[in-house]
Amino acid sequence: MTAGVPPDLFRDLLGRFATGVTVLTARAADGRPFGMTANAVASVSLDPPLVLVCVDRTRDIHDVLRDAPRFALSVLAEDQEAASRRFAEDTADRFAGIAVLEGPHGLPLVAGAVSHILCAMRDTVTAGDHTIFIGLVTGGTAFDRRPLVYFRAGYGGCVPSPPAGAGQSSPPGPLPLTGEGERGGR
Repeated sequence: MTAGVPPDLFRDLLGRFATGVTVLTARAADGRPFGMTANAVASVSLDPPLVLVCVDRTRDIHDVLRDAPRFALSVLAEDQEAASRRFAEDTADRFAGIAVLEGPHGLPLVAGAVSHILCAMRDTVTAGDHTIFIGLVTGGTAFDRRPLVYFRAGYGGCVPSPPAGAGQSSPPGPLPLTGEGERGGR
């Protein structure tokens, strides 16, 4: 069996993959809200519309999700770094001081997000020290805001390019990288 890379190298390699930042939420059987910051989120399928989110098995929301019929993802906006940091903490009430809306089925949604994605639990897969939760997207709302981005252990934002064919030229700036250390043309 092939050995994996050491944890420090793994973090360094994957830390260079820029991701969006979400807050994953669910309600426990007794109605208490649970949430955590999650950036291991991806679309899985268009038909049916499926997303996945990876959760460390030691996180308090893990067992809640195992039993929950539904969960939600709030894709955070550029100005919501404080919410990301709060939900990443190991504290009893991560919702304190955070503006939260109650969505369908009582799912907590972070106010001011870029989007809210509502999911019905579809499947779970054990993978190493995490569980991959797969949800069927049953609804949601998208807002015209800029997203929060996480890259190399830091936060930032992004400015989207104009749609293809919009008749706008590329803004001046550095040329995109085309390969390891090479500069490409436009």
